Amino acid sequence: MNGIEELLRHAGVDGRRLRTALALLGDGRWWTLADLVRETATSRRAIEALLRETEAEAGLERSGDRFRLREPLPGLSAAPHGPADPVAHLLSGHTELLARMEELVAEAPRGRQALDHVAATAETVVRRALLLDARFWLPGARILCVGDHDLTSLATALLRPDAEVAVVDVDERILAYIAGQAERLGVQVRTRWADLRLGLPASVQGWADLAVTDPPYTPEGIGLFAARAAEGIADREHGRILLAYGAGERTPALALKVQQALSALNLVSEAIYPDFNRYHGAEAIGSAADLYVLRPTTKTWPAVAARVDGLGAAIYTHGPQSVESRPADVAPDLTADGPAGFSPAVLVGEWPRDTLPRIPRARLSTWLAKPYAADPAEVAVAVPAGMESALPRLLLATRARRVRAWTAAPAEDPPAGPLSCVYELTVTGRTVDAVRRPLPGSAQERVLRRILDNAHGKLANTWREALIRERGDLTKKQAKAVVAEAAPWSADVTVLELPACRLAGLPAAVAASLAAPAADGPQR
Repeated sequence: MNGIEELLRHAGVDGRRLRTALALLGDGRWWTLADLVRETATSRRAIEALLRETEAEAGLERSGDRFRLREPLPGLSAAPHGPADPVAHLLSGHTELLARMEELVAEAPRGRQALDHVAATAETVVRRALLLDARFWLPGARILCVGDHDLTSLATALLRPDAEVAVVDVDERILAYIAGQAERLGVQVRTRWADLRLGLPASVQGWADLAVTDPPYTPEGIGLFAARAAEGIADREHGRILLAYGAGERTPALALKVQQALSALNLVSEAIYPDFNRYHGAEAIGSAADLYVLRPTTKTWPAVAARVDGLGAAIYTHGPQSVESRPADVAPDLTADGPAGFSPAVLVGEWPRDTLPRIPRARLSTWLAKPYAADPAEVAVAVPAGMESALPRLLLATRARRVRAWTAAPAEDPPAGPLSCVYELTVTGRTVDAVRRPLPGSAQERVLRRILDNAHGKLANTWREALIRERGDLTKKQAKAVVAEAAPWSADVTVLELPACRLAGLPAAVAASLAAPAADGPQR
């Protein structure tokens, strides 16, 4: 038995993948290893083994990083076979959408390994939108993308402008890109910042009919993102969660752990489409992932409530928050080397048990979720590795006179922007000191300060009241209209959910609202 026959025999009934690869190599075209992996949804390791045997036995030609067979192997069809694609027949009717998404995906921010980013192909993103539209009634539906590095939100909004689409993501670059492109293309996509380990934004809790997510491919990541997607579902009887997950053909035990994590949330796997998603990368799992259509049950939300607070921060396969990483020490021993003149009334985050044991403590997620009951003068915050992007929100979430935060690694200067209206910031090594500034003198700064000082409240409401107080010529109805005109994205959102690009635009929008005429004339 030659090497190719042995590989096919060893693959057993799953050998169609390798036979498809051989058929592609014999169809006259040149193929890169990455293209073969993605086209056949076969791991890089398996394709490399096949290429070695084919080169030795079947006259494989090589040109740079491309391969082909001189002649097709007998008994192999030139057309590859595979499971029926549920929306393949619809693609030909959406060539313009596909071309547009290819441009958007090509220009999007590059993936971050620490966030397990691997970009899906433009065709995959379009097929997701087509499947949503073919399987569900989208006019008027609300669709929540729980993480959206792949731009599924834009594809869906372009395909179905009559649906409402929202994106929750921790990556500021992605949020800014989606917001900018949605505005350019004339479609509505809400963007919300969130580190899902700290919670789902209040404005999209119980908001959606459908949720879509392509989470980190660990049981911990799948469990967390699926739980947050369930928290976003409003239609508990008919809502669905579409979730991408892939494992190599040789690692079914990993898929079992993931399915156990989904089962623990009492989610029903209504359908699983094999190899539906294709990627530029992730070659260890064949550059492919299955698409799960999950249906919540009445037992899902109690399971989510019981489990979500117990989920750890390590959910990724790479970086400081990978499941195999050791947590870095963040919080200093304030009893031993605490800074002179600093006496925190609250410890926020994870602190050693023997650090100021009588001082009240608060979890990061609680600190962001609601205002603290008391009004502490000084607050100490421990920011875990991999959660640095939450620091500006953690600072805005308190009205203390002084906040001192520690990070796992030397801290970068927090983005100034509106923060400079609230705090004087000093960064020294791993320490960030934020001292609250006195109330400003100008009208613009006073309105902005009132908005930022009420970061847990609805932005549009706080803005409206500050505007009425400052101008004195507006009714509530007029002030609401002025705010909506100056910042159409401000409805139903809190300051803590705003992406950095929206926070940066707040001062200019506030200035515009102060200068805008009242809709019905002066109301003095």
